[in-house]
Amino acid sequence: MKFCIQLSADYPDKSYGGDRVYRDMLDQARLADQLGFDSVSVTEHHLINCLMMPAPLQFAVKIAASTQRVKILTSVVVLPLHDMRVYAGEVIAADIFTDGRLYLGVGRGAFKYEMDRMGVSMDETRAIFDESLEVLQALLTEEEVSWDGKHYKFDPITVMPRPTRPGGPPMMMAVLNPEGIYLCTKRGFHIQTTPLSGNHQLLHDQVNAFNRAKQEMGSEGEKLTLSLSRVAHLATDRKDRARKIKAAHHYYGRFDNVFTGPGLVDRGVIRELSCDTPIEELGESLMVGTSEEVIEKLEPYAELGIDRLILNMNFGLDAQETLDSIQCFAEDVMPHFA
Repeated sequence: MKFCIQLSADYPDKSYGGDRVYRDMLDQARLADQLGFDSVSVTEHHLINCLMMPAPLQFAVKIAASTQRVKILTSVVVLPLHDMRVYAGEVIAADIFTDGRLYLGVGRGAFKYEMDRMGVSMDETRAIFDESLEVLQALLTEEEVSWDGKHYKFDPITVMPRPTRPGGPPMMMAVLNPEGIYLCTKRGFHIQTTPLSGNHQLLHDQVNAFNRAKQEMGSEGEKLTLSLSRVAHLATDRKDRARKIKAAHHYYGRFDNVFTGPGLVDRGVIRELSCDTPIEELGESLMVGTSEEVIEKLEPYAELGIDRLILNMNFGLDAQETLDSIQCFAEDVMPHFA
């Protein structure tokens, strides 16, 4: 099982400065590269201070210039917010600038507040995403493309420059539903998913759907991977663990506001509401604890054959604490799964 650090921008205090937030994230990427993590990942979100990254491809290029070998995943870019005729060229350029280390994770968008303010109705995101994905794949694989669909209509064009890798960078599909995982795997996509708040039955269903599709594909599916996203942090003792779970509980109070809640945002700052999950239940589901506790929580994931675990260690804690957790994870946890 390989490990990825999600460079998740949590920015509860605007006085801290966006430049410092992104500098902290770059420090995390450099450290992950030095310590042998497989990859780092960046989100795409606009207009809010949680998971704040309006320019993931630009940041991927910056990361590549500051690291040596780590893969760079988008987790994920929101296709309905982009014009594929422009975006295809940006993807190709970013793939070139990152020396072929880019993995393009794509999704339809999850935050209603964000999508509404950007002029895209959540009711239409599935249809827009599906057509956008088809257009993007066509532009990356065919030299001349014309289109006559519901959301795109254009005469023949050729995106320049052409991809240096056939079809552009590997694509990863963000999908939660097991049946969706099965269908996307059958189409040849790598998969990014999450069992939400530690729902073990959902996790098993997700893994089984992925494995069933790979089995049916035979040799064509051998290289496809399943990546799983979880909040994680290393703690020194029980008191430290409780403090970090409390910070995660506050983080989810903001996250739930824009993910499943009313979307209350004040000048870019998400209003903290009560977290939907009780703190004791959240503490059990998160990958937060001592090295021994985290290893114990990770072992079922390794037994299930998860290819990559994407670890979000940035949820309102001090920047140095996040770096310390990355270091501790690499030294004490990763060798157990080497």
